[in-house]
Amino acid sequence: MSSTAPNTPLRNRTWIGIDFGTTNSVVVIAGPDGHTRTARFSFPGHPDADTCRTLLCLWQEEARGRLTVHESIGPAAIDAYLDDPAESRLIMSMKSYLAQSSFRETRLLGRRLTLEMLVGQFLACLMREVGIDPAEVHATVGRPVRFAGEMPDDAFGEQRLRDGFSAAGFGGIAVALEPEAAGWRFAQRLDAPATILVGDFGGGTSDFSVLRFDPADTRRALPLGHAGVGIAGDQFDYRIIDNVVSPCLGRNSTYRVMGGEPLPVPIEWYASLARWHRLSLMRTPQTLRAIADVTRTASEPDRLRALMALIEDQQGQALYRAVGAAKSALSHSDSTILRFAHKDIRIERTITRAEFEGWIAPDLAQFDDAVSAALDRAGLQAGDIDRVFLTGGTSFVPAVRALFVDRFGADRVDAGGEFVSVAEGLALMGGT
Repeated sequence: MSSTAPNTPLRNRTWIGIDFGTTNSVVVIAGPDGHTRTARFSFPGHPDADTCRTLLCLWQEEARGRLTVHESIGPAAIDAYLDDPAESRLIMSMKSYLAQSSFRETRLLGRRLTLEMLVGQFLACLMREVGIDPAEVHATVGRPVRFAGEMPDDAFGEQRLRDGFSAAGFGGIAVALEPEAAGWRFAQRLDAPATILVGDFGGGTSDFSVLRFDPADTRRALPLGHAGVGIAGDQFDYRIIDNVVSPCLGRNSTYRVMGGEPLPVPIEWYASLARWHRLSLMRTPQTLRAIADVTRTASEPDRLRALMALIEDQQGQALYRAVGAAKSALSHSDSTILRFAHKDIRIERTITRAEFEGWIAPDLAQFDDAVSAALDRAGLQAGDIDRVFLTGGTSFVPAVRALFVDRFGADRVDAGGEFVSVAEGLALMGGT
């Protein structure tokens, strides 16, 4: 059982569960009676939320002749960044890079910062927001079955996750697979042994686990098989941007070099545009000069200029809000209108659910293959699964739910607590 009471002081060495997500993070506290409560976040304009956007903004201010680095997280990070985009840095999707050995460190505001240090700064702020001293709690932390990115090193990703928590001041943590944690939360409703499949859809990864739960067994849960893919909700946003937004910004244009044959506009610009955590990296003099050079001989120069305006004016957040709203609307409507406007950019396009499902069909196929892999590793067939539990925002997408209904039957598919179930399960696992 869980509640969402206001934050209250914690006793020494309390158990907490932390779902450090690509898009959102959640903190849940477990009591000695087995009850949990979700920590609340309150930011200006965003009061009383049970999730915090996984965003970190860093900036410098001068006081008494010295520069001091300041930081904020969640919605406040966006506000701080928009106050002075040129002098601040907005860090997004940190979790997506954990298993990528190519990203070791960066220089921000004259400082050398490793990814572990950035994760640690975010987590330290997260704990301050909910009034928890990381040195005074036992924490169970979630990790995906398979980290996001190309050819991820999962062991490396887990170690960097641990190092990030150490940098935040945690004395020690336990790490558990996120779908297992969601399964623990779901299993609190069981009064008899059951074999369940958990589908956990995050922002950057989707994980599937087959587990055997026995309320009478002290171990409670026996993992039978796991599988995961490095795509989830962000990938669905990419499909909308790629099919609706990018063509309006010149993706299908051509240009000429020295009067030669028409060449396609560099596709990598639109790959970055479609990945929200990479858009800010395009705002460099080199990239903007390259786009300007292509624009001079482009077949659709106005669209290339619109792309430059989007990047220079840092309108990515507004664009992604519009795309996210359209995606959400398609979960309960047969069609919606994607609207976005900035200067000369005017996008107003009706999107039907059938269109959207066609765009995400390759991603749905990957989900289906991963479910098959999890069952194979468990040595089970679909008929051996007693219950299916889906969690995460992407589980609201009708085509995603249909994958499981078609394979397992509607009576066996369940959902609930889509945004907090992983953290609740982590807290329960640690407190058991």
